[in-house]
Amino acid sequence: MQLRYTFRLEPGPGQRIALARAFGCARVVYNDALKARETARADGLPFPKIGDLSKLLITDAKHRPERAWLGEVSAVVLQQSLRDLDAAYRNFFDGLTGKRPRMGAPRFKSKRDNRQAVRFTANARWSLTSGRKLCLPKIGDITVRWSRPLPSTPSSVTVVKDASDRYFASFVVESDPGEVLPEATGEVGVDLGLTHFAVLSDGRKIASARFFRRAERKLRKAQQNLARKTKGSNNRKKAVVQVARAHARTADARRDFHHKLSTTLIRENQAVYVEDLAVKGLVRTRLAKSVHDAGWSTFVTMLEYKAARYGRTFARVDRFFPSSQLCSACGVKDGPKPLNVRTWTCQTCNTVHDRDVNAARNIRIEGTKVAAGQAETQNARGAQVRPVLVPAPRATRTPVRKKQEPTRDSQPTGRAQTGIPGL
Repeated sequence: MQLRYTFRLEPGPGQRIALARAFGCARVVYNDALKARETARADGLPFPKIGDLSKLLITDAKHRPERAWLGEVSAVVLQQSLRDLDAAYRNFFDGLTGKRPRMGAPRFKSKRDNRQAVRFTANARWSLTSGRKLCLPKIGDITVRWSRPLPSTPSSVTVVKDASDRYFASFVVESDPGEVLPEATGEVGVDLGLTHFAVLSDGRKIASARFFRRAERKLRKAQQNLARKTKGSNNRKKAVVQVARAHARTADARRDFHHKLSTTLIRENQAVYVEDLAVKGLVRTRLAKSVHDAGWSTFVTMLEYKAARYGRTFARVDRFFPSSQLCSACGVKDGPKPLNVRTWTCQTCNTVHDRDVNAARNIRIEGTKVAAGQAETQNARGAQVRPVLVPAPRATRTPVRKKQEPTRDSQPTGRAQTGIPGL
C-alpha cells in the first residue's frame, strides 16, 4: 500500500521565489497542453500523445524566446504536469463510461488558485541531506519540520502551497508489511450522527466537536474584515490570507480528531462496520453546514485505509438497511420513527432501546454478514429487511425479439427488461 506523509516546510525568501517560479512554469505547461488537446478535439483530430506534447511544449519551447524561462526549473516538474493532465482526462473519460463517479472535464489553471503544487520524482534527483533538509533541484535545501520518521525511502515528493500561504512536503512511501497489529477480539458497529459524532455498538457515544460552529464567530469577523478592503490592494491580499488561515485551523483540528478516533477504533477492534451514508444528498438539506462540519466521508475513508493497512476487517452497510427500525434483540422490524423519538420499546420482546445504540448494534450484525459475503436480504435473526427481486411469471414477461404482444398460443422468449436503459 502506498501512503502519504505530509510535513511542514519552511522555505527562505529566495526559495519561495524559486518555488513560485516552479509553480508558474508547471501551470503554463499544463495550460498549453490542455489548449493543444482542446484544439485537436475541435478540429476533429486525435488527441496528441504525452510524448508529442513533451517534445513540443517543453523541449522545443525552451528554445523559443517566449518560453525560454521554462529552462529555469527542473524538467521533471514540467513532465509531471503533463502526466497530471493525462490523468485528469483519463478520469473524465472513465466517469463517462461508468468506471468511476462522474467528474468534470479538465479546466485551465490560474495563478490565483488557492492551491499550487509541483511534484518531484526520483528522476529529479531530489534527496534528504544529512541535516534532515529537503534538497530540491534548482530550489535548494529547505528546512522540514519532522514530526516522525519515514517508514521507508519515498518514491516522490510533492511540494504544496495552500491558501493560507503554508508550504508542505508530501512524501509517497510504501507501507511496511510488518505493521499489522496484533489480532483483537472485538467487533464494533459505528452509527454516525450530528448530535453525537459516533455512537458505538458497545454503548459508547463520542460527542461531536463541531469545529466549524465553534470557530464561526472568528471566521465571520475575518470575512467581514476582508469585505471592507479595496479590491486589488495589498491589505486585501493580507486579509485573504487571514481568512484562509482561520479556515485552515478549523480543518486541521477536524482532521486531527478524525485521525485519533479512527486509529483508536482500529487498534481496539478486529472488525469495524459503518453505514454507507448518502452525504451528497444530505448536504442539499438545511443540515448542510452541520454535515460538512462533521466530515463523515473523510472519517470513513480513514477507517477504510487504516483497516487495510493494519490487517483489520472493514465493511460498509447499505444505506437502505433499516438500522433504526429493527430490534437488535429479536430482529423484528418496528417501522419508521420520527427523529425526536430517541428511545423506544420493542412490542415483541419489550426491550427498551436507545435509538442510536440500537442502530449501531444492527450495523454490527449486518456488517458481519456483509463482510462474510452473505446475502443482505435477511438480518441476523432471519427477519426480512427489504423485498427480494422475484422473476416475473413467464406469461407476463416482455419479449425482446418479438415486437407483438404475447398470446396464449405463442410463448415469449428472452428476459424481462427490468434494468436501466443503456446499462
